[in-house]
Amino acid sequence: MRGAGKTGERLKTARKRTASSARWLSRQLADPYVRQAKAEGWRSRAAFKLLELDDKYHLLKNARRVVDLGIAPGGWSQVVRKRAPRAAVVGIDLLPTEPIEGVTIFEMDFMADEAPAALAEALDGPPDLVISDMAANTVGHKQTDHLRTMGLVETAADFAIHNLAPGGNFIAKVLAGGTDTDLLALLKQHFTTVKHAKPPASRKDSSEWYVIAQGFKG
Repeated sequence: MRGAGKTGERLKTARKRTASSARWLSRQLADPYVRQAKAEGWRSRAAFKLLELDDKYHLLKNARRVVDLGIAPGGWSQVVRKRAPRAAVVGIDLLPTEPIEGVTIFEMDFMADEAPAALAEALDGPPDLVISDMAANTVGHKQTDHLRTMGLVETAADFAIHNLAPGGNFIAKVLAGGTDTDLLALLKQHFTTVKHAKPPASRKDSSEWYVIAQGFKG
């Protein structure tokens, strides 16, 4: 009877998850980017976002040293390795990331005091591209989620400004509404051009955008 009780609890829990799980599965099965990512060996559909942004802004054309913030599961670093195979790449994420040939990966918090120095040291020189697909875990409160993710964006921008080589580029995920006014002003102060873009691979119902800052003034 004890075993039957546990089975009942599992079934009850499963029923609670069924609606949301079914919606997620339905969206995944209907998503051509998911199918294409699997067919082409990309670790996530997010790879296409960077591919599309690179097609438009040529971010990887002359990349020699690249920092990937929020690397897990590794799709963006895969793109870097494909389009800039000679570039040195270092990534960081709280989540574990399966090894990628040619990429140094730190499993640690980017917000930790020692993280920026570890990333810079691993490259043996200043990066010319900092990419960030980081987003904070959502709590369901729109304003709180926005503030938490923008906090990550601000930290990423600060890292880029203090570490990029002259002429370098920075790209980061932001949420609907774009980059906050103060941060946008800071980026415009340090980069030649600053733009917002939503690549086709970003789901239409997603609030994500990307800020692309090019031509670091040093």
